[in-house]
Amino acid sequence: MRKTLFLVTLLATLTIPLLASEAEIAAAEKNWAAAVVARDYAALEKVYSDDLIYAHSTGAVENKAEYMKRLRSGVQRYDKIEHQKTVVKLHGTTAIAHCHVRMTGSSNGEPFDNKIMMIHLWVKQSGQWRLAAHQTTRLP
Repeated sequence: MRKTLFLVTLLATLTIPLLASEAEIAAAEKNWAAAVVARDYAALEKVYSDDLIYAHSTGAVENKAEYMKRLRSGVQRYDKIEHQKTVVKLHGTTAIAHCHVRMTGSSNGEPFDNKIMMIHLWVKQSGQWRLAAHQTTRLP
Protein backbone atom coordinates (compact mmCIF):
# COMPACT_ATOMS: atom_id res chain seq x y z
CA MET A 1 0.00 0.00 0.00
CA ARG A 2 2.80 2.42 0.89
CA LYS A 3 4.55 1.64 -2.37
CA THR A 4 1.37 2.36 -4.36
CA LEU A 5 0.79 5.63 -2.51
CA PHE A 6 4.40 6.62 -3.13
CA LEU A 7 4.11 5.89 -6.86
CA VAL A 8 0.83 7.83 -7.17
CA THR A 9 2.36 10.80 -5.32
CA LEU A 10 5.49 10.66 -7.47
CA LEU A 11 3.46 10.50 -10.67
CA ALA A 12 1.31 13.45 -9.59
CA THR A 13 4.40 15.45 -8.66
CA LEU A 14 5.97 14.83 -12.05
CA THR A 15 2.78 15.44 -14.03
CA ILE A 16 1.28 18.53 -12.39
CA PRO A 17 4.00 20.96 -13.58
CA LEU A 18 3.34 19.85 -17.17
CA LEU A 19 -0.34 20.72 -17.03
CA ALA A 20 -1.66 24.08 -18.09
CA SER A 21 -3.49 26.53 -15.94
CA GLU A 22 -5.97 29.03 -17.29
CA ALA A 23 -3.93 31.86 -15.75
CA GLU A 24 -0.78 30.72 -17.59
CA ILE A 25 -2.55 30.70 -20.93
CA ALA A 26 -4.26 34.05 -20.30
CA ALA A 27 -0.82 35.49 -19.47
CA ALA A 28 0.65 33.91 -22.63
CA GLU A 29 -2.12 35.59 -24.66
CA LYS A 30 -1.36 39.00 -23.12
CA ASN A 31 2.40 38.52 -23.62
CA TRP A 32 1.87 37.52 -27.25
CA ALA A 33 -0.26 40.60 -27.93
CA ALA A 34 2.24 42.91 -26.21
CA ALA A 35 5.15 41.45 -28.23
CA VAL A 36 3.27 41.84 -31.53
CA VAL A 37 2.35 45.48 -30.83
CA ALA A 38 5.87 46.31 -29.54
CA ARG A 39 7.37 44.64 -32.62
CA ASP A 40 9.52 42.53 -30.28
CA TYR A 41 10.69 40.02 -32.88
CA ALA A 42 13.06 38.22 -30.51
CA ALA A 43 10.16 37.52 -28.13
CA LEU A 44 7.93 36.40 -31.00
CA GLU A 45 10.60 33.99 -32.28
CA LYS A 46 10.40 32.34 -28.85
CA VAL A 47 6.60 32.47 -28.61
CA TYR A 48 5.84 31.01 -32.03
CA SER A 49 6.35 27.29 -32.46
CA ASP A 50 8.69 26.38 -35.31
CA ASP A 51 5.78 24.65 -37.06
CA LEU A 52 3.36 27.58 -36.60
CA ILE A 53 0.24 27.74 -38.78
CA TYR A 54 -0.91 31.37 -38.92
CA ALA A 55 -4.30 31.78 -40.62
CA HIS A 56 -5.51 35.36 -41.09
CA SER A 57 -9.14 36.49 -41.26
CA THR A 58 -8.52 37.22 -44.96
CA GLY A 59 -7.97 33.52 -45.62
CA ALA A 60 -4.20 33.85 -46.07
CA VAL A 61 -2.21 31.14 -44.32
CA GLU A 62 1.48 31.48 -43.46
CA ASN A 63 4.17 29.50 -41.69
CA LYS A 64 6.44 31.02 -39.06
CA ALA A 65 9.13 32.22 -41.47
CA GLU A 66 6.61 33.80 -43.85
CA TYR A 67 4.70 35.55 -41.08
CA MET A 68 7.82 36.83 -39.29
CA LYS A 69 9.08 38.22 -42.62
CA ARG A 70 5.81 40.18 -43.06
CA LEU A 71 6.10 41.56 -39.53
CA ARG A 72 9.77 42.52 -39.84
CA SER A 73 9.25 44.22 -43.20
CA GLY A 74 6.33 46.27 -41.87
CA VAL A 75 3.94 44.84 -44.48
CA GLN A 76 1.89 43.54 -41.53
CA ARG A 77 1.74 45.89 -38.54
CA TYR A 78 -0.39 45.82 -35.41
CA ASP A 79 -0.87 49.01 -33.42
CA LYS A 80 -3.32 47.57 -30.90
CA ILE A 81 -4.48 44.10 -29.90
CA GLU A 82 -7.15 44.20 -27.24
CA HIS A 83 -8.56 40.98 -25.76
CA GLN A 84 -12.21 41.59 -24.94
CA LYS A 85 -13.19 38.07 -23.94
CA THR A 86 -11.07 34.94 -23.50
CA VAL A 87 -12.13 31.37 -22.78
CA VAL A 88 -9.40 28.81 -22.14
CA LYS A 89 -9.81 25.02 -22.46
CA LEU A 90 -7.02 22.91 -21.02
CA HIS A 91 -5.80 19.60 -22.42
CA GLY A 92 -2.68 18.60 -20.46
CA THR A 93 0.32 20.12 -22.21
CA THR A 94 -1.95 21.72 -24.81
CA ALA A 95 -4.44 24.55 -24.40
CA ILE A 96 -6.94 26.30 -26.62
CA ALA A 97 -7.71 29.98 -26.17
CA HIS A 98 -10.90 31.23 -27.83
CA CYS A 99 -10.95 35.03 -27.82
CA HIS A 100 -12.87 38.03 -29.03
CA VAL A 101 -10.25 40.61 -29.96
CA ARG A 102 -10.05 44.06 -31.49
CA MET A 103 -7.00 44.58 -33.69
CA THR A 104 -5.86 47.77 -35.38
CA GLY A 105 -2.92 48.32 -37.67
CA SER A 106 -2.15 47.99 -41.36
CA SER A 107 -1.70 45.19 -43.85
CA ASN A 108 -0.17 45.72 -47.29
CA GLY A 109 -0.35 49.47 -46.71
CA GLU A 110 -4.08 49.43 -45.91
CA PRO A 111 -5.27 50.34 -42.40
CA PHE A 112 -7.57 47.95 -40.56
CA ASP A 113 -9.72 48.12 -37.43
CA ASN A 114 -11.12 44.63 -36.99
CA LYS A 115 -13.26 42.92 -34.42
CA ILE A 116 -12.34 39.28 -34.68
CA MET A 117 -12.92 35.90 -33.13
CA MET A 118 -9.59 34.15 -32.62
CA ILE A 119 -8.49 30.64 -31.71
CA HIS A 120 -4.98 30.01 -30.48
CA LEU A 121 -3.53 26.56 -29.93
CA TRP A 122 -0.80 26.64 -27.27
CA VAL A 123 1.59 23.72 -26.73
CA LYS A 124 4.18 23.29 -24.02
CA GLN A 125 7.57 22.70 -25.66
CA SER A 126 10.79 22.51 -23.63
CA GLY A 127 8.99 23.94 -20.60
CA GLN A 128 7.64 26.99 -22.46
CA TRP A 129 4.16 27.73 -23.82
CA ARG A 130 4.45 28.27 -27.57
CA LEU A 131 1.82 29.30 -30.06
CA ALA A 132 1.37 26.52 -32.62
CA ALA A 133 -1.75 27.73 -34.45
CA HIS A 134 -3.60 31.01 -34.94
CA GLN A 135 -6.97 31.28 -36.71
CA THR A 136 -9.12 34.39 -36.93
CA THR A 137 -12.59 35.15 -38.25
CA ARG A 138 -13.74 38.73 -38.80
CA LEU A 139 -16.87 39.69 -36.87
CA PRO A 140 -19.44 42.28 -38.03
